[in-house]
Amino acid sequence: MSRTVERARCLLARPGAWLGAEQGVYALRLGPDRRGRISLTLSEPEFRALIERPGLRRRPQGGWTVRAGGEAAPRKAENPPPGRPGFIAGERELIGADGRMVRHAANLGESPIAWLARRKDAAGRPWLSPAEVAAGERLRREVEQAGAGPALTMGWDALPRAGSGGTMRVEPGDRALSAGRRVEAALSAVGPRLRPMLTRICIHGDSLKLAETGLGLRRRQGKTVLKQALAALADHYGIG
Repeated sequence: MSRTVERARCLLARPGAWLGAEQGVYALRLGPDRRGRISLTLSEPEFRALIERPGLRRRPQGGWTVRAGGEAAPRKAENPPPGRPGFIAGERELIGADGRMVRHAANLGESPIAWLARRKDAAGRPWLSPAEVAAGERLRREVEQAGAGPALTMGWDALPRAGSGGTMRVEPGDRALSAGRRVEAALSAVGPRLRPMLTRICIHGDSLKLAETGLGLRRRQGKTVLKQALAALADHYGIG
């Protein structure tokens, strides 16, 4: 990871360089907009390393660029990094793609679903119903039990799953395998159209805005898709 991060730091020092969230990764471009060629892609841990050094700030046009002065300001728990509502910095042991336990930076605070549950519309009604909130939080807990927290953004296929036949060096416990099967069953139950939104919000911990951007949805369209996905998930779990 360090070689990619160091290259990203060098590229971000160039005029006009910026990062944008796209399809589950962070794309680094040297041009002023998305028409420019992607010079480098980064994972969530690599992106977080750039938040620490040289430090990032939001661009008015979207995405992030280097913070003025080139040094990251001290990050407080109440100041979440880009796209992560209710973020409290911490670490959690997770199963990596090779089956080894490794420590990853993780969100120890409020989940995106819990954050959205407190949002209300113009009439004062909650955005999400109690059943939708319960379903989303249950999926998130199942994912963590399967051995992956919100910091892991390699995709669900990297998590332990029964009969995977992968290259894992250690066999995950029965508890993790059972949780992995339950997560896969839940994602399959909502269908291919709604699955990506649940993956973004409940597995990767993206904010709704970041999920909309990554999935190419219009502003506010993500809320409708998320509610449909959570309703289907609640039906699968038999909630409400």
